[in-house]
Amino acid sequence: MELKDDERLDDLLADENMKIIQSPSAFAFSLDAVLLADFANIPVKRGKIIDLCTGNGVIPLLLSRKSEVPITGVEIQERLYDMAVRNVSLNQLENQLHMIHADIKEMPGHYGNDKFDYVTVNPPYFTTENKNHQNRNDYLTIARHEIYCTLEDVVKVCSQLVKSGGKVAMVHRPSRLIDIITLFRKYKLEPKRIQFVYPKKDKEANILLIEAIRDGKADVKLLPPLYAFDENGDYTEVLEGILYGKKQ
Repeated sequence: MELKDDERLDDLLADENMKIIQSPSAFAFSLDAVLLADFANIPVKRGKIIDLCTGNGVIPLLLSRKSEVPITGVEIQERLYDMAVRNVSLNQLENQLHMIHADIKEMPGHYGNDKFDYVTVNPPYFTTENKNHQNRNDYLTIARHEIYCTLEDVVKVCSQLVKSGGKVAMVHRPSRLIDIITLFRKYKLEPKRIQFVYPKKDKEANILLIEAIRDGKADVKLLPPLYAFDENGDYTEVLEGILYGKKQ
């Protein structure tokens, strides 16, 4: 498959059978996406999944390794959407994965409400009040800042798309935890599982993983902390397992 501009072709983690097209200037997946795909307790045999803010389609690709159900990815940036479509084709997953070039806020109107069993989302983390990288023509700025969708937009859309009793999983920053829980409850998403990810044991958490059930009852579980690196700067056994398939 022909690559464009500064794109490169990588193995998808340690899986030599899966490839992914990436670009350092437009989009390359981060640890956040890998952790969300691992954290998400998705249906395996029956149901439908939708991944919002899909970027180059990395989360649907990762989810396809542990589920047989149809997975839709939604991306607003045309270049990233194009990469996602080519990644689906590259891995011969057209029968399972489907990419849409659209604003996530259009999806409830497109599909109707209560259509998906599971929703995953790796949304922009920073509000537009954050003055770093405010070039709105920059792919990374759009992916990282709430330019086309706010956190409330994201939560509202998730709630509309997921069925009653269905689940929503999000990766975000711990500093937004109260905002996330407040908005989840506003839109009838009850938090059920929360996990914090820490760079090292002596550092503050820098990644938040949260899963909620639409119309669920209050009963949240705080999962054990996940540490990325040990005291020597090497991956911990748990993270190595997630990245390279050695999870115990």
